[in-house]
Amino acid sequence: MASHEHYYVPAQSKWPIVATLGLLITVYGLGTWFNDLKAAREASHGPLIFFVGALFIAYMLFGWFGAVIREGRAGLYSPQMDRSFRWGMTWFIFSEVMFFAAFFGALFYIRMWSGPWLGGEGSKGVAHMLWPNFQYTWPLLHTPDPKLFPPPKAVIDPWHLPLLNTVLLVTSSFTVTFAHHALKRGDRRKLKAWLGATVLLGACFLALQVTEYVEAYHELGLTLGSGIYGATFFMLTGFHGAHVTIGALMLGIMLVRIQRGHFDAHQHFGFEAASWYWHFVDVVWVCLFVFVYVL
Repeated sequence: MASHEHYYVPAQSKWPIVATLGLLITVYGLGTWFNDLKAAREASHGPLIFFVGALFIAYMLFGWFGAVIREGRAGLYSPQMDRSFRWGMTWFIFSEVMFFAAFFGALFYIRMWSGPWLGGEGSKGVAHMLWPNFQYTWPLLHTPDPKLFPPPKAVIDPWHLPLLNTVLLVTSSFTVTFAHHALKRGDRRKLKAWLGATVLLGACFLALQVTEYVEAYHELGLTLGSGIYGATFFMLTGFHGAHVTIGALMLGIMLVRIQRGHFDAHQHFGFEAASWYWHFVDVVWVCLFVFVYVL
């Protein structure tokens, strides 16, 4: 292409290498941490390795996205580049949909097939020979091997903290939409107010999620080691909580940029991308509330 008016090609960058190193160190630290917990080791280097990797990733995110912001503010991006960003974000969210679909699929398989088979039902009831006294029910408050997987005393009541969290996230989906409309109208005062409210609602959700986890571990005995119910519960809600944290950080950064005068009624894809991600997080939570907490 003759110039960036058609398609902007950035210079060589160190950020992909930094991102790779950060992800490698983070995942290695997390694996070390979990394995040390399983082995009941009091001293573990896992948390330190994980923290170092997280610093690498934070450094990469601030540097890489900062470069993209500077390029956009300098007017280097063409309409074709804008379309590329939109397609990129669309495929990224699609990959996240597939990520959660895998966990929901595992939950469905356990509840509808493997659990009943172990309880003696269906054409594969021969699996019942493993634990002949096991009677399958869901939620699984009586595991096949209580010594190896101590069952929880009870499960989280969906009509208290989970319901409140549902209200918070659904409300935040409306507030971020109101903020988007305010941005398209050029009303920056309402834009800041609605976006600030969205970030606050996300923070409240995370605080209640932590409270719920503390109750689950210390009062209900519901842990990652309490059988397949505990494992699927914390995998689904834990990964969702991580996505809420990322989404809240994205919206917080958008709020800082808006305070600095970035975006206008026509050029604001950074804000749109963050709002798309937030709506995705909200939809996942509604599915979690129905299929994990209620049913």
